[in-house]
Amino acid sequence: MASTMIRKNLILNPHFHFPSQNLIYINRFTTRPHLNPDSISADQDLVETQITSLCRKPNSLIDLRKAFSLFEKSVDGGLVPSGPTNDVLFQTLAKNKEYKMAFSVYKIMTNAGASPRYLSLSALVECLVHFGVPQMAVGAIGLIVKQGFSIKVYVVNMVLNGFCCNGFAVKAEVFLGEMERNYVYPDRVSFNTLIKGFCRERKLNDAMNVKERMERANIVPDLITYNILMRAYLVEGQVDATTRLLEEMRMKMLEPDVFAYSTLINGFCNVGDVDRAKEFFDEMLGKGISPNTVTYSCLMRGLCQKGNLKEVKRLFNEMVKKGIRPDVVTFTGMIGGLCQCGKTEKAVELFNFMLEKGEDPNNTTYNVLICGLCKARLLDDAFKILEMMVEKGKKLDLVTYNTVLSGLCDLGKLDVAMKLFDSMLSNKKCVEPDSRTICTLVQGLCREGHLEKADKISRMMAKQKKIDVAPYTVLIGAYLKVRNVKKAMRLWKEFLQLGLIPDSKAYSAFINGLCSCNLINIAKGIFIKMRTCGPSPTSFDYNTLMATLCGESSLEQARALFGDMVNGSCQPDVVSYNIMIDSTIRAGDIQSANELLVDMQHKGLRPDSSTFSMLINRFSKLGMMVEAKSLFERMKVSGFTPDIFVYDSLLKGFRAVGETEEIIDLLHVMADTGVVLDDELTSTIITCVCDMPEGHDVAKLLPSFTQEKFKGSSIPCDELLTRLQNIVPMLQTSVPQSIPL
Repeated sequence: MASTMIRKNLILNPHFHFPSQNLIYINRFTTRPHLNPDSISADQDLVETQITSLCRKPNSLIDLRKAFSLFEKSVDGGLVPSGPTNDVLFQTLAKNKEYKMAFSVYKIMTNAGASPRYLSLSALVECLVHFGVPQMAVGAIGLIVKQGFSIKVYVVNMVLNGFCCNGFAVKAEVFLGEMERNYVYPDRVSFNTLIKGFCRERKLNDAMNVKERMERANIVPDLITYNILMRAYLVEGQVDATTRLLEEMRMKMLEPDVFAYSTLINGFCNVGDVDRAKEFFDEMLGKGISPNTVTYSCLMRGLCQKGNLKEVKRLFNEMVKKGIRPDVVTFTGMIGGLCQCGKTEKAVELFNFMLEKGEDPNNTTYNVLICGLCKARLLDDAFKILEMMVEKGKKLDLVTYNTVLSGLCDLGKLDVAMKLFDSMLSNKKCVEPDSRTICTLVQGLCREGHLEKADKISRMMAKQKKIDVAPYTVLIGAYLKVRNVKKAMRLWKEFLQLGLIPDSKAYSAFINGLCSCNLINIAKGIFIKMRTCGPSPTSFDYNTLMATLCGESSLEQARALFGDMVNGSCQPDVVSYNIMIDSTIRAGDIQSANELLVDMQHKGLRPDSSTFSMLINRFSKLGMMVEAKSLFERMKVSGFTPDIFVYDSLLKGFRAVGETEEIIDLLHVMADTGVVLDDELTSTIITCVCDMPEGHDVAKLLPSFTQEKFKGSSIPCDELLTRLQNIVPMLQTSVPQSIPL
């Protein structure tokens, strides 16, 4: 018996009108014409034979078009070819991805009263999936069931792919469940398709659940499964999860192939861990697996991002020597990597080398280079590349316009940016601006303080329905930054009235802005709205509220929010723990702060530079210098470089407890590590030195700091320290050590 989903879609009958303007419909008649057998042409059999012959061994698209043309002529003559001929033509066209022609054949078949066979209905499913309407494809499966055919899993997989490619992985999972209840059991392709769909939507927990379901069905995940998952976790920057999947894969005796290694190398380069990517590259060479163009391209791009041009050159020569031709993707990746690490001149040299070697840059290559030049503030050079792009007949796409517009806004050339934007609106040959265009322009205007002009552009584009929530998010944040809450609230209501749905960024910007304006109660109201009917709050939203509440000494409310996170609403991050630990110590509850620190580490979160800095500052203020010094040493061992704030906290703490020797030792550590002093730290050093007891030769004890200028001071370091050494003896002799009675 047909499932609920299939029954609901049985409304898809052979005569449904397909809602797309891009399809070619051939509705020659609305009812079947009355045909006199005596009037049937004697050469109909010949036409059908020709159609069938062209379909059975199509040498080219021309053969298929000839077959379709013969079919049209036959219909125009009032003769619809027989069912078997129609089936062959329909199936062949669909198989060769000529979906428009295939669908036209299907319409004529069904209007003529023919009953399509299983293969034709399967081809119909493929057509509907191609046209991006998987729900209608489910209806076509309903027709298969209705006509008594059994459903094959490869047809189910086509529909699954249709749902997943259109961003409906959840519906795909429901459909798969319906098929299982109708005894159509998924295979490895089914599960991999669904896993890929969830990964594409960044729903990694759901993807892992499907993998577990796959294993419960006694279907062993293959290399494709792991490649999909590892790529998705690397995109999210979750390196540890990727490593666990790799270990699990190897435990199941699945060794990475060239595609798996390329995935790992690309992923680790994307998260900035090029050394690890190089390790995988060397490992695959050691196993005798030959890298392909993708492998080399990914690694060379990563090395370019790190500025390791010597290694890039070696790999490039090695690649060419092995007969692997660098393609446009190879060059584009390297050019992008060089731009990213600030070596824009080298990127231009590589671009010219690419041209010399006869490799034709595509739009992406031009866009990447133009973007790099704009970020390097080389706008004239960017426009030269733009002119070259036009001369070579490349059509400027939306990415090109948005890239140039962004560069102009970043450089504050808003007049030129506005002219470019106006030309996009007025010139029909230009591409139309999208929401990113508007957002870039609005952001540039807001940055320069032109909020009213940005507001005007947003309203104009909203009337033309060419705007989404992103420009409003920028504007709301800008108005709240200047504490214009009234206009920010008006904009929030305005885009809601336009039917726009606030996304996570919009909620975050609004909550953060309200908190910065000390409107915590309104911020809490928006946060509750977000939890009940919006996207799930992120750790940033929780952290913003908790920090504001702690700043108002509302520690219990902050603890309630943190408890909500711990209980599963949102995974706390290092910032969450830092906020709670800091506020707990300030409240004098050292024990609870230590418990939070232990809990943080148990959850696999390592203290960061801010954690150490905050703890050292708090313990120094409390006079707990043993703990503060221990944290200082641990901070250095953990690979974090103490900043001037840390040194300032320690110096003040040692001064408060009278630890003169510790102060002297710390000053030497600061000098040895090249700490550049600012006014605050200089003042602290002077105070510490002035408080030293008699008997210390300050001039000899004081180390020589770097000869760079002090931060925030126009006086050179050596001159300032000379003054310090000159005035300290005077201060020590003129200030009495005790009050005379």
